[in-house]
Amino acid sequence: MQRLCGLNSAKRGKRRRMKIPVGIIDNADASHEGIKSVDANNRCEFSITSDLCICIVTWNMNGQVGYEDIRKLVGNERKYDLLVIGLQEVPRSNVLELLENALAESHLFLGKAVMQSLQLYMFGSKNSELHIKELKVDKQGIGGCGGLIRRKKGAVAIRITYKGINMVFISCHLSAHARKVEERNSEFRHISQYLFSKNWNPYSKQAQVTVWLGDLNYRLQGVNTFPARDLIHNDLHGLLTDKDQLLQEAERGQVFNGYYEGTLHFKPTYKYNIGTNVYDTSHKVRVPAWTDRILYKVEGKEIEATLHLYEPIEGVYGSDHKPVKAHLCLKIIK
Repeated sequence: MQRLCGLNSAKRGKRRRMKIPVGIIDNADASHEGIKSVDANNRCEFSITSDLCICIVTWNMNGQVGYEDIRKLVGNERKYDLLVIGLQEVPRSNVLELLENALAESHLFLGKAVMQSLQLYMFGSKNSELHIKELKVDKQGIGGCGGLIRRKKGAVAIRITYKGINMVFISCHLSAHARKVEERNSEFRHISQYLFSKNWNPYSKQAQVTVWLGDLNYRLQGVNTFPARDLIHNDLHGLLTDKDQLLQEAERGQVFNGYYEGTLHFKPTYKYNIGTNVYDTSHKVRVPAWTDRILYKVEGKEIEATLHLYEPIEGVYGSDHKPVKAHLCLKIIK
């Protein structure tokens, strides 16, 4: 296949997020408002019990890149069928070449969606091209001049039919700062409405699986930096999820209706001093936040999705963000 480049939401309980055991999704109750939390089931047999296993990674690179960080980004476990990598604030260097070198022994480059510093790459296991029926790309900017400083805001996307499953992967970078909640909500709606709208075919099949990944930039609301850091230091960061703007806005029905996300068991991924595991010690001493997220939605009852992993990637220090990885497996219900 020729390489493709460039770019053309159960009853709600008392808790903010409804938990579903071991990552299995019941698609029948996906009409609620808010984001459902699923605990990852870490046991995966890699396509033995699933039709498709996908590794999804998001990372804000902060304009810097090194091969060692790229190598850790892709990891050593390579049994998955597809690897989807969304990057924000990508520097002016050939990141694709670094990714290809790191994955040379296991995966092939399938396609990319690029809008300046906002980039999305897809790789497949050997002979994966035989399973692709369709692969399209698109992009949607949301204004501003962030592209001039390699901080382009908006979204890039890949739409693919793989092993008969229609999927859309959307990598985004939304507006920064805690006060810009409504801007982020509006950007999400704008991107959702206009991606792939130019050549929309009303008779085409709806995406069965939609995945959003990226620096969504939602922050913690109503808590100061030092109380937040004290909770994190004492491994009580789970108490901060009620302060998370993304979950609050989803609860209000503003964004991500019917989406699922792994439980936030890990510490906030932003903002770190570069080269360390220490939160921001600059004069701004920013409140730590889960800015970097991966969410997914399954339409209909033909696909069963199991989340096997949702965690940061350890040992990557080249940015003020920590990468986040998800492992999602899909099974066709016959």
